[in-house]
Amino acid sequence: MTTLRATEQDGALTVDVVVQPRASKEGLSLHGDLLKISVNAPPVDGKANQAVVRLLAATLGVPKTAIEILRGDTGRRKTVRIRGVTLAALLLAAA
Repeated sequence: MTTLRATEQDGALTVDVVVQPRASKEGLSLHGDLLKISVNAPPVDGKANQAVVRLLAATLGVPKTAIEILRGDTGRRKTVRIRGVTLAALLLAAA
C-alpha cells in the first residue's frame, strides 16, 4: 500500500499534492507519496487552482468551500485541506 503524505485532524484532511495543469484528462492519482491532480486548466490567473478545488469537490462529494489551498498558490506542489473527508475516502477516489 502506498503511503500518502497526509494528516487527519479535527474532521479535516491535510494532504500534499502535485498539480498537472493543461492535462488532456482530468483526475486524481497517486504519484509516489503525493496525490497527483490533473486538470485541463492552464496555470494562469489562478485558473488551475480553481480547477483543483472544483475537481476535488466533485470527486469527493464535498462543497467547494470545504477545500482550502494552504500552501503553493503559484507552484505545482501544494498543501490542501479538505474538510469532511477521510484518508480512506481520498485513497479510494484516487485508485
